[in-house]
Amino acid sequence: KLVESGGGLVQPGGSLRLSCVASGFTIDRLNIGWFRQAVGKGREGVSLIKRDGTTAFSDSVKGRFTVSRDSAKNALYLQMNSLKPEDTAVYHCAADLTGVWSASFSTMDAFARRAPDAAWDQGTQVTVSP
Repeated sequence: KLVESGGGLVQPGGSLRLSCVASGFTIDRLNIGWFRQAVGKGREGVSLIKRDGTTAFSDSVKGRFTVSRDSAKNALYLQMNSLKPEDTAVYHCAADLTGVWSASFSTMDAFARRAPDAAWDQGTQVTVSP
C-alpha cells in the first residue's frame, strides 16, 4: 500500500514536496510512478523512478520536478519547484507490481490514461493559485 501526502495550496512559482509512504513492501524494490489528474482532464504520468534509481519525467515538469527515495523511511518524494497553475491536480503514486507498465515513461503514461478511476486512491490535492 502507498499513501500520498504533502499537497496543498501554493502560489505560482512556489514549491511543494509530496510524500509517498509504502507499507507491506520495500519501496526500492519496485518501479514507482507519480501521476496526476486535473479536473476535466485525463490522468497523466508525471515521473517514474526505477529500482536502479533511474528517473524520467514528463516534458511539462522536466527541470522543475525531482523524485527521490528514502529507504530508511520506505518513502518516495516528489519535489515540485517553480509551480504553475497548470500543475494543479490530484497527485497519486503507484508501484508497478507487474513490472509491465513501468518499462518506460511512455508505457507508464499510457497506463495512467487507461487505468480506471476505481484503481486509484484519493491521492493528494495540489492547487497552484495566486
